Amino acid sequence: MIDLHTHTLFSDGVLIPSELIRRAEALGLRAIGLTDHADMSTLAFVVPRIVRACEENNAVRRVRAVPGIELTHVPPSLIGRYAAEARSLGARLVVVHGESPVEPVEPGTNRAAIEAGVDILAHPGLVRPDDARLAAEKGVSLEISARRGHSLANGHVAATARACGARLVLNTDAHAPSDLIDGAFARVVARGAGLDEGDCRALEANMERLAGLGGGG
Repeated sequence: MIDLHTHTLFSDGVLIPSELIRRAEALGLRAIGLTDHADMSTLAFVVPRIVRACEENNAVRRVRAVPGIELTHVPPSLIGRYAAEARSLGARLVVVHGESPVEPVEPGTNRAAIEAGVDILAHPGLVRPDDARLAAEKGVSLEISARRGHSLANGHVAATARACGARLVLNTDAHAPSDLIDGAFARVVARGAGLDEGDCRALEANMERLAGLGGGG
């Protein structure tokens, strides 16, 4: 199991990075992405601290910790600028909080994130086919979410990604230890979204690639 979208107390999670990483290791995860919420006001504070936590833990733990950030409710016109800044600060994963069906995310956020070439568009809701086709062209992964609320559009995301050739990831969006899942339950979420075995294999390979494990080419 690889999970590339989680939160620590540097945003609205409940654990410090080291405990979240250790809990992922104990659960048998191969890699975990620490992608706390940030906007223009917190980006420069959060990313370096997540980078340091991942570097130190990677020196002594089996699970690979990947430093990232989730740009959240950032105005669409600013997403490209702050995605680039996140990378300059050391974020290996740039995630954007997509147009979830349960939050008032500004319309146009999905498109701006894809145009910026971020790594993952999280819980993109009723993502449009034209946006999914652009995501396929730019290598932006669309997220299947295990988190309640955000998961309501999983079937639509999976079907649209399949029709348009876009890559998929499956993440927990964990904010607390109880949100983490193992590989068996991840398969349940994937199959519930309408993915078949071939889709699951492609998704897993893509997540290995994003985590830097070398499995996805």
